[in-house]
Amino acid sequence: MNTTKLKNTVEKIFSIAGITIDGHHPWDMQINNKNFYRNVLSQGTLGLGESYMDKWWDCEKLDELIYKIVRSEIEEEVKRNWALLYEIIRLKVLNMQSKKRAFQIGEKHYDLGNDLFKGMLDARMVYSCAYWKGASTLDEAQENKLDLICRKLELQPKMKLLDIGCGWGNFAKYAAEKYNVEVVGITVSEEQVALGKTICQGLPVEIRLQDYRNIDEKFDHIVSLGMFEHVGYKNYREYMKVAHSCLKDDGLFLLHTIGSNKSTTYTDPWINKYIFPGSMLPSIKQIGSSIEGLFVMEDWHNFSADYDKTLMAWYINFEKMKSNYDERFYRMWKYYLLSCAGSFRARNIQLWQIVLSKKGVFGGYRSIR
Repeated sequence: MNTTKLKNTVEKIFSIAGITIDGHHPWDMQINNKNFYRNVLSQGTLGLGESYMDKWWDCEKLDELIYKIVRSEIEEEVKRNWALLYEIIRLKVLNMQSKKRAFQIGEKHYDLGNDLFKGMLDARMVYSCAYWKGASTLDEAQENKLDLICRKLELQPKMKLLDIGCGWGNFAKYAAEKYNVEVVGITVSEEQVALGKTICQGLPVEIRLQDYRNIDEKFDHIVSLGMFEHVGYKNYREYMKVAHSCLKDDGLFLLHTIGSNKSTTYTDPWINKYIFPGSMLPSIKQIGSSIEGLFVMEDWHNFSADYDKTLMAWYINFEKMKSNYDERFYRMWKYYLLSCAGSFRARNIQLWQIVLSKKGVFGGYRSIR
């Protein structure tokens, strides 16, 4: 197929979303390399992201571009148009999240260097969605989120808490300092363990390099912030069984996770290759199936729009560090942050905090917002 026909096909697809190739709106794509057309048609979202990394196209408002693409449901429109569908190869990359592969995400993403995350995140280095209710800064919004979790878990002094996917120990430190609890945090990132031990020094906090499947202890409460996205659909049930086994009968389990509107068994191929290998977003149905017979769902809180605002705040911070990185890494990270912001803005993906109990809270659970 010649370049002109390839270009015409791409223009038809993006016009569905109100995007004009080489147009004048801030969300329009400016094409720098004609190879872009063949690449995006043959490789879908992988080709879209890679060609941006390679400077084959640019866009003034990348987050708005992705928002319009996602909101318009281009994929569904293309499915209805057999002429376009014939010319597109859709990639679906299945993921494996076995024990053997569990530490790959740490090596690929979280071990990139603490300096990157120190500069991009808030003062506490919280790498999950902030809670912007009543907050005007990222630091305030993240502290809001940490305190919200503590209140939802009804923490009391001397309780023992398990933090699955503890990051750099930010929540563990906050809970130990503000609520006088003991925390065991586990992560698959060596960099996070090293810094986390320093951050939590002198507190009743233990940070371990450990896979969740190797935990065999009892805790008053369990929390997991932004880790369930790395578990994989084949392991959702096992994950919940581990949590059930480790939680005391009267305890609470708070799961904070990004979620999908649809049940899938694959993830975006660009995200899988460059950002979060083995990642996968669970659906309500998949989470429901994984907890059936194990937990009572006490509360389900959706504050997805807050993730759009959080990602944009991270992007502003990252832009200040632009000179620290080569151009390809900079464009990769920019694409990651802004494409995710656009997806949350389009409400294509969600952010949930789910409170679970083993036998149901006597008299009912009091929802906290």
